[in-house]
Amino acid sequence: MRKAYRQAQILKLVRSRPISTQDELAERLAATGIDASQVTLSRDIRELGLIKTAAGYGEQNAAEPEASTDTLRRVLQEFLRDLRMAQNLVVLKTVPGGAQPVARALDTEDWSEIVGTVAGDDTIFIAAPSDAAAKRLREKLLKLW
Repeated sequence: MRKAYRQAQILKLVRSRPISTQDELAERLAATGIDASQVTLSRDIRELGLIKTAAGYGEQNAAEPEASTDTLRRVLQEFLRDLRMAQNLVVLKTVPGGAQPVARALDTEDWSEIVGTVAGDDTIFIAAPSDAAAKRLREKLLKLW
């Protein structure tokens, strides 16, 4: 089976009904005759630009900046647990498994205060170009949280 077909079926599923977990997605795909490992699903979700929200997986529309900020607000409110600064780094702590959707939402913002993000399972390191930019970023994030 081709990757493009599998990813098209994933989009069809998340557009048609709420899907909250990768296990649920795997089950729904299996019901259509598509077997996919957790690693494959994670890669597909990332490549498709899907984000996890309170309602389940969904598409992010980067063409609408306001919608993008709304998405960031939602994922911050849902997943963020702590926010700290370390010179030009802003470190975010999330619930387990929450770092990836938050980092993805941050990456789509295209803010000048963000040079790049690195996300693990529950921690995100955000590099800012300067200490002052990190402070501005911290304030922006606190307003959304």
